[in-house]
Amino acid sequence: MKRPKTEKGFDCIEFKRRVQAEIYEEIKELSSVEEIEYFRRRAANGLLGEWWKALGRRSESAVKAEVRGSEPPHPARPSR
Repeated sequence: MKRPKTEKGFDCIEFKRRVQAEIYEEIKELSSVEEIEYFRRRAANGLLGEWWKALGRRSESAVKAEVRGSEPPHPARPSR
């Protein structure tokens, strides 16, 4: 049994390829260090920027806690 052919409204693969090509053009002459900074900046200023920054703050507190020899505060649990 054949399925009826549906009309595409959005081509996900074409969109992905177009965005990848745009990013490639922006970073093709950057050094690896500059590339990392490019992606960090894009992540921090993008739609999920606040979430990305919160992850960074949690990572920093985990490192500080490890240095002190204690566990970092869990984000879902109240501080003691």
